[in-house]
Amino acid sequence: MNGSMELTPQAQMINEVIRQRRSVFTSQFEPGKTIPDEIILQLLENANQAPNHKLTEPWRFTVYSGNGLQSLADRQAAIYKAHAGQKFKQGKYDSLLITPMLCSHVIAIGMKRHADIPEIEEIAAVACAVQNIYLSATAYGIGGYWSTGGITFFEQAKAMFDLGPDDKLMGFFYLGYVRVPSAPRTPKPVMEKITWVRE
Repeated sequence: MNGSMELTPQAQMINEVIRQRRSVFTSQFEPGKTIPDEIILQLLENANQAPNHKLTEPWRFTVYSGNGLQSLADRQAAIYKAHAGQKFKQGKYDSLLITPMLCSHVIAIGMKRHADIPEIEEIAAVACAVQNIYLSATAYGIGGYWSTGGITFFEQAKAMFDLGPDDKLMGFFYLGYVRVPSAPRTPKPVMEKITWVRE
């Protein structure tokens, strides 16, 4: 890199938050400790700032907390049992009943389709919104992870989240306070992934 570079406090902060971001799973959460709804709303306010083509803002969030976690557990397990067919696994069914109850909040992530925008652009926009959730959770000292397991790809699950046939359920974000931090991550050097054209 040519010349010297002086980092602003904002640059230092964003570098630190991005590089500290980790997926933190339910087994690492502090049992029974609830995140204030006001913090969850801040995470979603930040998600709502994600870039999106033609300002369609395709992300939709359904937030489960309190007794709502039991409702999510029961309904998703019922959908899985009714529609998994020969792929049904008892362990997965049991996990669908248990996992939400280990969380403070669970956010179902939906994408509302707009016909005049390429689908990949709206998927990317929702993914950007989820990354904002990830980074915001890190800044607030909260653990969480984005899962596309469970009933994510069950067509029959869409109605549960007010999603139509052309919309997508893009998974669930599980949140809780961190009891056991995730191990540090060391990605492969970025220079191995860059082609730099200077002329």
